[in-house]
This record gives sequence, C-alpha cells and structure tokens, in this order.
Amino acid sequence: MINCDVLIVGGGPAGSSCARALRRAGLQTVVLDKASFPRDKVCAGWITPQVVEVLQIDLRDYASGRVLQPITAFTAGLGEHAARTVRYGGIVSYGIRRCEFDHYLLARSGAQLCLGETWKDMRRQDGRWLVNGHISTALVIGAGGHFCPVARFLGAQLGKDERAIAAQEAEFVMSAAQAARCGVSAEQPELYFSEDLQGYGWCFRKGNYLNVGLGREGNHRLAERVQDFWSRLQSQGKVPQDASAHFKGHAYLLYSHARRPVLADGVMLIGDAAGLAYPQSGEGIRPAVESGLLAAGVIAAAAGDYRRERLAGYEDRLRERFGPRGGGTLSKGIPSGLRLSLARHLLQTRWFTRRVLLDRWFLHAHQAALRV
Repeated sequence: MINCDVLIVGGGPAGSSCARALRRAGLQTVVLDKASFPRDKVCAGWITPQVVEVLQIDLRDYASGRVLQPITAFTAGLGEHAARTVRYGGIVSYGIRRCEFDHYLLARSGAQLCLGETWKDMRRQDGRWLVNGHISTALVIGAGGHFCPVARFLGAQLGKDERAIAAQEAEFVMSAAQAARCGVSAEQPELYFSEDLQGYGWCFRKGNYLNVGLGREGNHRLAERVQDFWSRLQSQGKVPQDASAHFKGHAYLLYSHARRPVLADGVMLIGDAAGLAYPQSGEGIRPAVESGLLAAGVIAAAAGDYRRERLAGYEDRLRERFGPRGGGTLSKGIPSGLRLSLARHLLQTRWFTRRVLLDRWFLHAHQAALRV
C-alpha cells in the first residue's frame, strides 16, 4: 500500500511542475502515469523564456545531451499565399523534444513515481481516496491530458459534448544528406494557416530533427489535410523528398471551449485535463505549467483540508491568469465585425503578423512569467 498526501495522475509538464512545487512545500507526492518515461508526446515542441523562468531551468544544464534549439524568427503564411518572415533581435523561444523535456521535468520533481500503471478506479475509503486498490491519498489531481480518466470521473463527456482541436504530428531525425536538403532554418519555425482560419500547420527543425504537424477544429478529413500539407512541404523543398514519417494524433480543448469542472471534494484538474490551451495558438505547455503551479499554491494553503470550498481559490486564480471562459479561437480573435476576407488581409500584413499573431497569440510576450 502506498500512502501519500497528493496523487497526480499524469507525468507531463502540468503534473511534474505541480509535483515539484508540492514536494518543496513538504507534501508527500506520488505521480502515476500509464507510460514509462522517456516517452513520445505529440507536440510541436517549443517553450518561451517565461516557461524557462518560472520553472527555473538552467539552460546550460538542460542543453547537455538534450535538444535546445534557439528560435529567433518565424515564417507565417496563409494557405497558398506567400509566407512572411518576422525576425527578432534575440531569442524569443526554444525548441525542445517533448520526450526529453517531459522526462527532465519529471525526474527532477522529487515525487515518488508509479510509471507504467494505468489509472483504473478510485473510491472513498476512510475519508481518503483509494486509487487502483493500493494508493491511498487525500487529494487526486488529474493531469493526464484531454482524455484524462480523472476528468471523466468528474463528469467530462470525453469526445461527446466538447468541441476539441484535433492534431496530427510527426517528429523524426534526418540523415546528414536529408538535413543538407531541408529547406527549413533551425532558428525559424514555419506556420501555415488554413484559408478558413480553423487551424494551422507547422514545420519546425531542431538540429537534425524535423517536426511537422497540423491541427484544426474538429477532425473532419484531418488525415487527408495532413497528407496534403506534407506533400506541399515536400514540393517546396521544406521536407526532403525521401523522408517518411509516421503521424500520431491527439486532441485538446481550448480554454474558450472547455466546460468540464476542474474541482470537486479532494479532486482537481490541471493542464490539458482542465482544457487550458491558449485559444488562438492551441499552445498548451505554458498554461499546463502555470496551472500546475497555481494548483500547488492553493493546495499548500489548504493545509490538508481539501474540500471543494477550500480549493475554490484555484478557479479564481485560473480566471485571473487566463481570463474568463468564452474567449475565441483564431477566427474569433479578429476584432468584432471583421470576417474572413479582412482577416485574410490582416494575416498577410507585417504589422499584424508580428504584433498580434506572433507576439500576442503565440509568444504571449505581453504577459510576464508567473510569480509564485
């Protein structure tokens, strides 16, 4: 039997960040994950300096034996229209491989790890939760992504009443010959938005690794769209003609779409399990990390009393940090009254591409690192 103060279901950035903060607060914390780490994770894979700051990552240490690709520019395009490149005077983001990044964060969390074990059930026993019949805990945190079983336990109708973003992504290592023919600069990820503004594709090089993916609202003809995107990149010389990739899929909720509860007596949701991805970009790493740290602060202040009313401050902190529910996706982020024709025009202007699309929607440069 394992006894702990807090059990976190999911060892990604949300779960590991929360676990580290809880351990520092003196709470006995266990992380349960069905995967063994390191493991692959579908994600374009870049983090902003604000994430580095709030997680107190030593970049020199992290770069030792891991991919850490400085990003100093972006190329953005709309459909078949000419793409526009925006260059910055310094590093605005870092490319990482999720298999390395997640393993690094989990290993340094200091939590007791139960890896390779799937969440099966939880029930009340003597005022605590008994999970999988052998883990007794006062508090359970769901950090298992969009399909987190703890979210389902709280009543989320996974894949039924939630309008999710569907994405497919492939990351693979290029041979030396392929890398020489790859038309993508390592310092310059490329973003290509669909004409209907319901999603975008990306092509991102990290040294000899190439990451290609596409995500959009709903999954109608997604595989076909991904293959079309892949073929177009090959025809443009972005992806080597002899490269092959196995695309993997996943889904996530935008903050503006999520309606699932994030709290109950002795239960909390963080990260993608709570549906916190940024509305315009779909980026989830920063919201995941910040939600894990916000939850940890509320938990520490609760001093062992994990009734819903004692944890309610977590909802308040989410609202203060990310705003109220009911924001918008990429198309709804355009000022009121402007529709597709004008939106397409805006996305082809340098000012809008830099100041709104990149700085505000993707990099969130206007928002300082979370203070915890």
